Amino acid sequence: MKLNQIILMVVFLATSSIFGQLTGKVKDGDYPLEYATATLFSSQSKTLVAGVVTDAMGTFKIGNVKAGSYYLEISFIGFDKKIIKDIVIKNRNAKIDVGTIQLISGGNNLENVTITTEKSTVVSKIDRQVYDAKSFQNSQGGTATDVLRNLPSISIDGQGDISVRGATGFMVLLNGKPTQGSITTILGQLPANAIDKVEVVTAPSAKYDPDGKAGILNIITKKGATNGAYAQINVKGGFPSIENYDNKDNAQRYGIDGTYNVKKDKWDISLGGSFGRNDIQGRREGDVFTNNITENYKTQFPSDGERSTDELNYSGRFTVDYTPDAANNFSVGFYAGKRKNERTADIYYNNKRTSLTDGSTLKTFDYYNENLRVRDGDFALGSFDYSHIFKNKSKLTSSFLYEYTLLGGPTTNLNLGFSDPSIVYQDEYNTNDNPLYGTRAQLDYEFKPFSFGKLEAGYQFRKLKHNGNFIYERRNLTSGEFEIVPEFTSVVNLDRLLHSGYLQLNGSKQKWEYAAGLRLESMDRDFYLKGYNEPAENLSYDYVKLFPSASAQYTMDNNVKVKVGYSKRVDRAPTYKMNPFKEREHSETFEQGDKNLRPEFTDLVELGISKNFKNGNSVFATAYYRDTQNLINRVNTLSYTTAEVLNDTILDRIYTNVGRGKAIGLEIGTQFKPTTKWTNFVGANVYNFNIDGSFDGKRINSNAIQYSINANSTYNFSGTTSLQFTLNYLSEKITAQGEDSRFYSPNLTLRKTFLDNQLVATLQWQNIDMGLLNTNEQRITTYNPGEFYTTTNYVYEVDMVILNLSYTFNKSKNKAKFIDSEFGKKEF
Repeated sequence: MKLNQIILMVVFLATSSIFGQLTGKVKDGDYPLEYATATLFSSQSKTLVAGVVTDAMGTFKIGNVKAGSYYLEISFIGFDKKIIKDIVIKNRNAKIDVGTIQLISGGNNLENVTITTEKSTVVSKIDRQVYDAKSFQNSQGGTATDVLRNLPSISIDGQGDISVRGATGFMVLLNGKPTQGSITTILGQLPANAIDKVEVVTAPSAKYDPDGKAGILNIITKKGATNGAYAQINVKGGFPSIENYDNKDNAQRYGIDGTYNVKKDKWDISLGGSFGRNDIQGRREGDVFTNNITENYKTQFPSDGERSTDELNYSGRFTVDYTPDAANNFSVGFYAGKRKNERTADIYYNNKRTSLTDGSTLKTFDYYNENLRVRDGDFALGSFDYSHIFKNKSKLTSSFLYEYTLLGGPTTNLNLGFSDPSIVYQDEYNTNDNPLYGTRAQLDYEFKPFSFGKLEAGYQFRKLKHNGNFIYERRNLTSGEFEIVPEFTSVVNLDRLLHSGYLQLNGSKQKWEYAAGLRLESMDRDFYLKGYNEPAENLSYDYVKLFPSASAQYTMDNNVKVKVGYSKRVDRAPTYKMNPFKEREHSETFEQGDKNLRPEFTDLVELGISKNFKNGNSVFATAYYRDTQNLINRVNTLSYTTAEVLNDTILDRIYTNVGRGKAIGLEIGTQFKPTTKWTNFVGANVYNFNIDGSFDGKRINSNAIQYSINANSTYNFSGTTSLQFTLNYLSEKITAQGEDSRFYSPNLTLRKTFLDNQLVATLQWQNIDMGLLNTNEQRITTYNPGEFYTTTNYVYEVDMVILNLSYTFNKSKNKAKFIDSEFGKKEF
């Protein structure tokens, strides 16, 4: 052995005898933080000793640390820095694990130094995309719906229907807690100011409920972990409408929401409340052609008139968390409130009947229809959660939720003279009081019996009871008394019982992350129907099915992540889509469900790739295939009548299973910064959608390429002033019997902060049009060749100007994790 080699070996042995190792893990809530910085400093000299970044699992390792006293600094852009003191390395065998370090989202403020950082808009995980809600300034002062419309996976059409990758059925979680409601209603109750992140889980694991063919949306509210009090209040006011569309009443837009959170050692108490009025003005322009082959005539009834919406929401929330020690946690929550939606459709109809033989006019009749549909609900729900961590680090979690909701609201239908509204042709009233009772109980256990992964197992019980009394009355124009209309009056009761259990494996090894699980679910559905003059009918439907899931992700050396996933899902229709008794929706329209409606079952496969760059830029792309059995669509058929309604021909809108739906698509997104002050985020989803099935004895075979684009561009003039432009675009899309036109909305937001960022003002210009762009309107067209053709253009308010003010009394972050409705909101 050469002399220099011997010298090196002696030096190595001498120095290694006093070297140690430091390890740990950095997380944001339940998720590891990749590329967080771990920096080690000498306690005596305050000099830098070593620095590393975390890997894909959030772990870091600092080796070759000499004996001595140190402190560790953990940081990541967009998060508050954390310092761990009094780290002592004694000898070469010292292997110190500082454990899991939780970072709190927020700005970093040091004395005499201001560090301005920008958090990535999107983070790719093994089974989800995580979006930073604070990146979307156009949503401030609005609701969670306004946050969602910015995400590349999500599109919102003119009717307010929200879809993920083109599919409308999906599940909502609030801070990881399940809900089972209409996404539009649930998110319409939650202030955008309270949201920290949105997770789009497109291929969920077996741990989650299999509800929702498009996956899961998990809304995460702002949270923190430090002692102290936090209070924030937000107010919103809308400027007068520039265009009122000849609506009777002016739109009102205002609101206030607030949150108060106090945390002291073992206690964490949160209060929240909101009140909001959000009216939208507009018009409806339509035309209908129908052929009555038996009677040899064609009917046409063009229509035009007001189509506006008044919305009122207010609610209160209360949550108490108690953590007596590191092993136990108790949480009690209560949520109550009221929501109301009034849709006005005051329409002029011009009816004309012509001969199919020679085209001659057989009959004309014009009238004015005042139509008001009210949907409201008083609700109250409570929850109790308990978790325990055992000495072997296994964890037991239990939760219970009970909900009572009184749903209802009438639809009034008044047909008057076209030029003389004092003439009353028909006066009808349709009420639908239907209370709902929902119960959920769940037990989960997680443990690590293997070195290669963690096992999770659980059981869930769900029970839904939904009773409905639907009373339809028409005023006797002679006596003035309202009388029951038997064919539209009914009793509809739904009882649904669910038992399910799951087993899930999650793990990681080197550059791999993986998960696999299996869920077994049993459902029993009892459906009681009773028409006014008809015998009662009891219908039952049940199944026992397996719902498997699997996913894996590999991180390459260049920080490129590749993932693959599979998930099987189910989408159970709400009660109103199963109610077979007709409801008068408009003067020319009945709406009803299918009493034999089957759940939709979906298989989803996806393959994705993503990369984050050091300069804050990122890009991701996910290809997917979705196959849905028992696809549910709303379809039209004809109902010929003259005695009950004024039109010669009425359209029956029916929710029913139409066959099979397949989608193959690509979702892409990128964040890029051309300059230090200019940030852009663009996301798009393009897919080919095919419907193959039948309805009313006729084949359905529709196929089209569809896409959506959501983009925002932000320019920071200074540390306190920024301007953001957003564009939401939805292409034409096919339905079982027609298509919906494109729908788009550009918006501009000016944001200014005051008083050391405690006061934030945002001035929004929503639905920019200026009389040039046809913004915020959508045409719905349906047809069945030889029978009917309908087209309706919904024109909604544009050029809306809204001012939002938000004041934070305390810089610490909120830890409110409110419960939300699981059952009732789906029926609203």
